[in-house]
Amino acid sequence: MSTTAGPSSQSSSEVRPATLGERFLALLIDWILCLLLAVAVAPQPYGNLWASAVLVLEYAVFIGLFTQTPGMRVAKIRCVRLDGERLGLYRAFIRGVLLALVVPALIMDSDRRGLHDRAAESVVIR
Repeated sequence: MSTTAGPSSQSSSEVRPATLGERFLALLIDWILCLLLAVAVAPQPYGNLWASAVLVLEYAVFIGLFTQTPGMRVAKIRCVRLDGERLGLYRAFIRGVLLALVVPALIMDSDRRGLHDRAAESVVIR
């Protein structure tokens, strides 16, 4: 997916999809942060469930408002709508829920967009 129309912070530059390695690094960092937070504040028997809930909320807030999570910032990638604008809270929440289910994220098209990206009409770019 090469296009000249991208997010306003990348005007007139070529926008390229993020690699699987970049996406995995970002997700790993975000998951570790969510696990640490869940262990610190959640009842012990439900730690992983709380971590998943925190991950969905993190994605909704950070991607919806800022186009990237802390892990994405480290990996130097961002998630935007197909027109280059912010996703907004609703689309980012839907994307986060589908990401937490894992399987939709594993089914990708040629532009490296998983089912969670397609449902939210989003793309992860460099």
